[in-house]
Amino acid sequence: YQSLIGALQWCVTLGRFDILVAVMSLSSFRIAPKLGHLELVKRIFGYLKKYPDGALSFRTGIPPLEKHFSMPDYDWMHSVYGDCAKETGPSYPFPEGKFVRLSTFVDANLMFCKVTGKSVTGILHLVNQTPVDWFSKKQATVETATYGSEFVAARQATEQVIDQRYTLKAMGVPIESFTWMLGDNQSAVTSSTIPHSMLS
Repeated sequence: YQSLIGALQWCVTLGRFDILVAVMSLSSFRIAPKLGHLELVKRIFGYLKKYPDGALSFRTGIPPLEKHFSMPDYDWMHSVYGDCAKETGPSYPFPEGKFVRLSTFVDANLMFCKVTGKSVTGILHLVNQTPVDWFSKKQATVETATYGSEFVAARQATEQVIDQRYTLKAMGVPIESFTWMLGDNQSAVTSSTIPHSMLS
């Protein structure tokens, strides 16, 4: 069972992030798996056999996100964040080449684990239209509302976005001044984009 899970984790690393959540779920039972867990692992391999052509497509076009999503323009100077410094560093090389757009899709699944009640975070990072990083993991805390689990996922995604921006800047890649983060929870989106919003 452990070797099969290890092989599936390598498949995820090599680009098959369509099985990421299933592999993450079953890897929780590596210590003491039951027969049913082994049958589910076999089903994942059956899925890979049925759809063997899954691959990453390198698409360099900039996604037209402005057509579908509005970017609110609020003054954050009078919020708790104040005047934030830009991410600059003396060791960054001068950016050259075409600008790229970074976008991140984030979601959470409340009460995913029936044993512990923990939610699961799912994050997908794209450079232009190419997936470059993916992440799925059980959250460390047990949230009782969807808003809490969605906000925990957004915090994790924000930390990964900051790391990704630093990495690309260190490689001399010209990137937009902001990163698009897309989620499906209206309360989490509102409270993180409107500084004077009230939680209701």
